[in-house]
Amino acid sequence: MNAVILGVSVDTVESHKDFCAKEGLRFKLLSDPDGKVSTAYGSVMQHEGQTYSARNTFIIDPKGNIAKVYTGVKPASHSEEVLAALTELGAIKKAS
Repeated sequence: MNAVILGVSVDTVESHKDFCAKEGLRFKLLSDPDGKVSTAYGSVMQHEGQTYSARNTFIIDPKGNIAKVYTGVKPASHSEEVLAALTELGAIKKAS
């Protein structure tokens, strides 16, 4: 669909390698240990005294604008939603 998928998390590069291998992820997961990117996107959360990047999805259009935001996503079913949004965005782009 001509899209780039990136994940961002406050976890370390090393933990990302282990997590991606364990979960079979095939996209880049970027480390944001100081939380700057996660904070800029309003995706920092606290749980039991720990700081995490929330499971949010941002679809950014080819012009760099945020076209759609999903918060608190459920990874198991989220791919379908994102594919539908990308298809819609592609249709809108072609119509313009």
